[in-house]
Amino acid sequence: MTEKIEDTNVEKKVRIEFYKPDDFKQVYAIGAVGGHSPYDFRIGFYNDRQKTVRDKPNSPVIQRRIETEIILPPLAAMELARWLNQHLKDYEAMFGPIAKPPMAQAKREAKSTKDSSEIQGYI
Repeated sequence: MTEKIEDTNVEKKVRIEFYKPDDFKQVYAIGAVGGHSPYDFRIGFYNDRQKTVRDKPNSPVIQRRIETEIILPPLAAMELARWLNQHLKDYEAMFGPIAKPPMAQAKREAKSTKDSSEIQGYI
C-alpha cells in the first residue's frame, strides 16, 4: 500500500480586504511631531493657527493643535518609513522635486541634526 504525501511547500495566498467604518475620519495636517521609547514610536499630526494674546497684541502666538496621534511598534515604524520613502521617490519622479518653503529650509539647516522632535512644520 502507498501513502500519499501532501506537499507542505504549497504557497497559500491570503486576500486582504480594506474596510472603512462608518465613523472613519480623514485628517489634514501641515506637520508632525513625535518621538520614540524602547517600545514604540509616536507621531502626532498637527495644524497651526495664529492666536493673539490680549495684553500683547503685537506678539502673536502660534497655537499648534494636535489633530491625531498614531503609535507604532518599531517594525511598523520602519515599514512606514520605507513605504513613505518609496512613495516620495515615485511622487518626485512624476511631478519633480518637492520644494521646501525658504523660511522653513533656513530654520531646518540652523537646527542641530540630533533634534528630531519636530518632523515637519512651516513655522
